Amino acid sequence: MATVDAVAVRRMADTLFIERDPRSPSSTRFWGLLLLAAVIASAGVVGDSTATVIGAMIVAPLMTPILGSALALVLADRAQVVRCALLVLGGALAVIAIGMLLGWIAAPPDAFASNSQVSSRISPRLIDLLAALATGTVGAFALVRADISDTLPGVAIAISLVPPLAVTGLLVTVGRYHDASQSALLFATNVAAIVATGTIVFLVYRVRAVAQEGGLRVGRFHGSTLAAVIVLVVLIAVPLTTGTVTVARDRALAADARPVAERWAAAGHWEIASVDARNGIVVIGVLGLPPQPAPTALRAALDRNGMRDADLELHLVGGRTHWCPADTDRCSVKESSRS
Repeated sequence: MATVDAVAVRRMADTLFIERDPRSPSSTRFWGLLLLAAVIASAGVVGDSTATVIGAMIVAPLMTPILGSALALVLADRAQVVRCALLVLGGALAVIAIGMLLGWIAAPPDAFASNSQVSSRISPRLIDLLAALATGTVGAFALVRADISDTLPGVAIAISLVPPLAVTGLLVTVGRYHDASQSALLFATNVAAIVATGTIVFLVYRVRAVAQEGGLRVGRFHGSTLAAVIVLVVLIAVPLTTGTVTVARDRALAADARPVAERWAAAGHWEIASVDARNGIVVIGVLGLPPQPAPTALRAALDRNGMRDADLELHLVGGRTHWCPADTDRCSVKESSRS
């Protein structure tokens, strides 16, 4: 069975356990990098810049207390478990707050309806859990094995922690509360996966036994602890399964709606900027010069093509949004998509 030595365990503890003193190097480093990563991620999402968001993922230090929670669970150190959990929670709330601030300052008129960084983080699926489990395993493995620690930057890019929190804050600002909860679910999925896989990797490498031999503080480990971690992952998988089915339906709905929307827009020499579907709602972004095509004509066209049960949300240039409910021939107008 694979093991580590006492020096490696001490190194892991020093790396993952952030000191209580807020003025300590580990604490100031964590909060400083986290706040900067939150600003970078939020700005990257607002600007729809993948490169900027990746930069925030590399800088973000949230992986440290999350893996610290796994190590504290294995060592049965309650004080560190609580401290790491509070750091994760406090850090998450701080990122959301910064996202809300930037959303209040710079949210676009369409409430991020055509933003690819947002749309990619508001529909978590089972595949996201699978990727998070694999990434968490690699992260824990890289900590245990100092000879492969060079993979950690890749792990930081692969796991999405700060960007979905930034998206949550931005979407709360524009009133998209359901989508905000979905991006928060993505973050929770990644956290649960990292804690679960980290716990298993540390147990496989016999970190507890080595820590005891090295004189580190080790409490009594209960099998119920591991069971609770596994149950948490299973519980997370339930809404992800629902999300997987919903995403498949929405993709089919968007694919059906696109040609209908393009024919409608072509009649008025307008251009379709985006066609999406969210939870059975067709969301279309359209650009062009006045006069605009009638939203009711698009509603009627969708009805004729078998999409009578789908609500329609139409975002026009200038920020106005037309809402056309299913089974009606009328559309209401909102001057701003913020609520």
